[in-house]
Amino acid sequence: MRRCLPDPALQAPPPGPPVTVLMALYQGERFLREQLDSIAAQRVEWRLVVGDDGSTDGGPQILTAFAGEWGGRVTVRKGPGKGAAGNFLALLAELPAEPGFVALADQDDVWHSDKLARALRALDGADGPALYCSRVEIRDEALRPLGLSRLPVSPPSFRHALVQNLVPGNTAVLNPMGAALARRAAIGAAGVVMHDWWLYQLVTGVGGRIIHDPAPSLMYRQHGRNVVGANDGPVARLASLTRMLRGLHRDWSHANLREMQRLRDWLTPENRCVLDRFAALNGPSPLCRLQAMRRGGFYRQGRLSQATLWVAAALGRV
Repeated sequence: MRRCLPDPALQAPPPGPPVTVLMALYQGERFLREQLDSIAAQRVEWRLVVGDDGSTDGGPQILTAFAGEWGGRVTVRKGPGKGAAGNFLALLAELPAEPGFVALADQDDVWHSDKLARALRALDGADGPALYCSRVEIRDEALRPLGLSRLPVSPPSFRHALVQNLVPGNTAVLNPMGAALARRAAIGAAGVVMHDWWLYQLVTGVGGRIIHDPAPSLMYRQHGRNVVGANDGPVARLASLTRMLRGLHRDWSHANLREMQRLRDWLTPENRCVLDRFAALNGPSPLCRLQAMRRGGFYRQGRLSQATLWVAAALGRV
């Protein structure tokens, strides 16, 4: 069936600040059009910048058709071919010096039509760098509901960000100061584990604000090829804790430490001390490591997860 072009009246930009949406694309043909349509349905002015990491399916053709329908609003760039995190970091690094509001988008979700409008309202008046994120509706590949992501039980902070991610990247929206910060930090970034986790560490590290919306802003599609996927079921949570106890998170921690050390001068004085305590979790003895845990005040969401963190620290596996 031939897709109808959008009504020209709908292409008139609505009032309010524009939002640049960054999307990392790779072999996303199957669900891409639904996501693009949900971006087009946003109640704010938007433009879309896509980094294509060498897709060989029909995704680029879908993008070309979409760009033709929304003339001037869509830009496609060649991705660096380093996975989703590398793709997003490249897109952030290529933002203009004054980027305005910036949102991140996965290729296979479906956004609620008020997603960006709600984010802009939440970010309005934020003093300094700020990042909005939200809960998500977890759906199967046919968008049948599977549940909601968990709500955080502890507040966001750099102490938390160093050991656990709170920010679902597919919901993230940065205010202009946050986007400018991310742009500068992305230049020269290397070895980043997950771009959303990196953003969480960066914004909290410089003393910025994380706004977590308890209401979901999108349908997070689970289809077997998600880069990360929802980690909210009891089996998934148990697997994550088991990986931590086995020391499989240690490489991630070392990568996070190297990246935050690179940006050390940007951190608040308090958070530079926190980073030093985090480095001390690699200390030579269980006592040294447990003292670093206590002095650093590191925490994860939930009692079981927190208890596992303490055990992993004692074993030298954080």
